[in-house]
Amino acid sequence: MKKGTITNNIMVMVKGVLLLCLFTFLPSSLTAQETDSIPPSAQPHQLPQLPQQLFGYLSYDTALIAMPQYQDVQKQMQTLRKAYESELQRVEEEFNRKYEDFLEGQKEFPRTILLKRQTELQDMLQRNLEFKRQGLEDLEQAERKALAPLRIHLNEAIAKIAREKKLALVINTDANACPFIEPLMGVDLNKEVQEIITK
Repeated sequence: MKKGTITNNIMVMVKGVLLLCLFTFLPSSLTAQETDSIPPSAQPHQLPQLPQQLFGYLSYDTALIAMPQYQDVQKQMQTLRKAYESELQRVEEEFNRKYEDFLEGQKEFPRTILLKRQTELQDMLQRNLEFKRQGLEDLEQAERKALAPLRIHLNEAIAKIAREKKLALVINTDANACPFIEPLMGVDLNKEVQEIITK
């Protein structure tokens, strides 16, 4: 066999071995690249570990009512309501008396006096309705103002605990706002908050 032929045969064999090695390692390399290009959320068995507790939850109204100062506010509001109710009863009784007098004397009153009494009764009724409406607004405003410091204190207590536990947010569960909360992701703050605000 000629020397050139042997050399050519060796070169063909070396190329064949190189190609074989290349094709052997190429699929694993491509698989690794493809896996790297897949987003982590789509790769099986490689989901990122989420924190176990992301948020807190509590009943805000329950915590507010549990504050010792809340009862003091309610007593103040009860006194204020009684004062408004007493005044409302007085003006209603005054209106009823004047209306009864009007009914008794309307057949005898001259037309001018009759119209004057009607106008007085209408004005009085309008003033009484306005007083009642304004009284309700005043009571609501007084209660908001009296509860404002309590709400500030409660909000601060909630924020303190949330920061200590590294929570992203705290959910108010009142009015059935959250029918279900996953215990592995949410932290019940009711007890801890009440312990702080009742000290």
